[in-house]
Amino acid sequence: PDDDEFYNKQEALQHLIRSSGKLILLDKLLIRLRERGNRVLIFSQMVRMLDILAEYLKYRQFPFQRLDGSIKGELRKQALDHFNAEGSEDFCFLLSTRAGGLGINLASADTVVI
Repeated sequence: PDDDEFYNKQEALQHLIRSSGKLILLDKLLIRLRERGNRVLIFSQMVRMLDILAEYLKYRQFPFQRLDGSIKGELRKQALDHFNAEGSEDFCFLLSTRAGGLGINLASADTVVI
């Protein structure tokens, strides 16, 4: 049953990507950026879209951090520190537009997607 659930989820995610022009483009862009060693910030107003993007990044096995209004205090600091750490494997940082602008430094990223 677990394998079936895994494959159904993977198929659903593939279908979601193929059914959205923006996700098709984002998929192509992120694959290319990953190959070139770029580090990406992705902003969204909708937390649900961050959920979808988190599933997508897991599917692609792209390491990432996430920051939205539900992430507070020490967890917020840990996510920022992990992304900015020297030698960090994190490729993407998902941010809500509301939570992402409040006193954060993500200078180690070189690409922004809004």
